[in-house]
Amino acid sequence: MSIKIVTDSTCDLPLDVIKKLDIAVVPLYINIGDKGYLDGIDIKRKDFYTNLPNYEVHPTTATPSIETFKSIYKKLAKKGADELLSIHISESLSATVKIAESAAQEFKDIPLTVRDSQQLSLGTGFQVELAAKMAKAGKSMKAIIKAADDLMSRTFVAAGLDTLEFLRRSGRMNVFLAGIGSLLQLKPILTMKRGLPGLEKVRTSKKAFERLINILKENLPIESFALLHTNAADKAEEFKLQVLDLLPREKIYSMDITPVIGAHIGPNAVGYALVSERTVQ
Repeated sequence: MSIKIVTDSTCDLPLDVIKKLDIAVVPLYINIGDKGYLDGIDIKRKDFYTNLPNYEVHPTTATPSIETFKSIYKKLAKKGADELLSIHISESLSATVKIAESAAQEFKDIPLTVRDSQQLSLGTGFQVELAAKMAKAGKSMKAIIKAADDLMSRTFVAAGLDTLEFLRRSGRMNVFLAGIGSLLQLKPILTMKRGLPGLEKVRTSKKAFERLINILKENLPIESFALLHTNAADKAEEFKLQVLDLLPREKIYSMDITPVIGAHIGPNAVGYALVSERTVQ
């Protein structure tokens, strides 16, 4: 039986991994002024983050349509897939899962399972990668979902933002709180685990790095790890050097976060996605 994996562009997996594992990626949309761009296709991440502070109107994001999902599902079925698993960014952050579920209700060609990763960025990507590897190895849908559930319970994402300003611009937090944060120069730390987003605030960039390191230590030992940043590769590498002795020896991804997420958190953010060897607390 041939199982194919579908995800969306927020998963942040490297392109070579996506190609190697034959993963189908549905792009989300980034709207800048009166122009719409397909995430990962029509706009370069570096250009987006360089220009983000200067856009007259803050960019907005949008999900693909039901028809877009159905078209991709149908294409995979015609290519010989016997079953599909569609894994997407957490429902607490995006309507993508709901759209995929609506498409699944209308799609009758082959069995289709839609999964809420309860994560974002490579927190989702790690699940997608695992599912695709297992599918290639001929594992059953039941086995893949069981393994993905286990991985999800051990996955944690954290990122230190340079400012609260872009959360304020995107409408993702109380305007008054954003103003206080700017006044006090607070550095927000966003976290994500099991579908539950969180927000912490520290006073300085140094304190933010320290808190990210402490969170990492709380989740030792680490099975998989990926650096995440928004056009801040040097800053991310600096962070990596501080925690290198805590990380697994396997290849570590370092990814510029998709603008669909970055529009809300702004440039110069640094964080990580990790999979612990035990359930995250």
